[in-house]
Amino acid sequence: MTTRTDSTVLDELIAERGHLVVDGAMGTELFARGLPAGDAPERMNLDMADAVQDVHRAYVAAGSDIILTNSFGGTAYRLSLHDLDDRVVEINEAAARNARAAADEADRRVLVAGSMGPTGELIAPLGSLEPADAQAAFAAQAEGLTRGGADLLWIETMSSLEEVEAAIAGAREASDLPITVTLSFDTAGRTMMGVTGTLAAERLTELGVAAIGANCGNNLAETEAALAEIRAATHLPVISKANAGIPEWHGAELSYSGSPDVMGAHAHRVRTKGIQIIGGCCGNSPAHVAAIRGVLDGTLPVPDVEVADAPVRAGNSEGAARRGRRRRG
Repeated sequence: MTTRTDSTVLDELIAERGHLVVDGAMGTELFARGLPAGDAPERMNLDMADAVQDVHRAYVAAGSDIILTNSFGGTAYRLSLHDLDDRVVEINEAAARNARAAADEADRRVLVAGSMGPTGELIAPLGSLEPADAQAAFAAQAEGLTRGGADLLWIETMSSLEEVEAAIAGAREASDLPITVTLSFDTAGRTMMGVTGTLAAERLTELGVAAIGANCGNNLAETEAALAEIRAATHLPVISKANAGIPEWHGAELSYSGSPDVMGAHAHRVRTKGIQIIGGCCGNSPAHVAAIRGVLDGTLPVPDVEVADAPVRAGNSEGAARRGRRRRG
């Protein structure tokens, strides 16, 4: 893969604002607005565009500088589970248009990031998905997101560097937009495929992406540890988009221990350690994002909340659950 360095609008906004706030969860917000259980959230970009735009507007109102498109499961491999694999470009273009509409209504510049999640398949030789086929799938997704008006492409919740490289190659095949990459660190500071923060930062810096970071994850302690490794291993802007505390099962329902105060305290901790781009993943609502915004801007006091040194509990990781569902929920 050819090495390059993305010239990015992120650098411009970081220079202007000092730090950037990203949005929160998408899936839970869509369920609250009528997403049928078991259906693809991405279908709503076409059939319920107003509801999708309403989510984006809520995050803009909460203070997000960057909003992610409703396209996490937007490759043909994920959409095929809902018989939508023949509409990849159309769906991703609509996802970017919906976010663009909300961003362009704001009284400040808000960036639209085209969300690109994992395919759900393992790359050969561990699985049957050939790198060239993965690249083609990501290229089709990137084409749609670019057509719809995204400002950058946001590859997220990755665990395999091989799949990350296929996603970057596909994105660059179809688009000239800057690319960011975040991985999910779930087990002993590593991704499900054993990638450390240091290894990820070194390789992705070589590949010249615009920013690197961590999202989702098993708990805040492990995510923050991975972010520290990433920060030490790259000169690029670093992204934190962590889950709202620790996932907890209550019967058949999954909830999160992290209140807006927990995420505000997290945002303060990582910002003081050099992380410039901060938001939330699963369990984070507009209220959580508003707390992050207020704490970072100094309009809210830093909550007196310590990070919990939570153990990894087998079978209770939302990172693993989320990879099964492939939803930014």
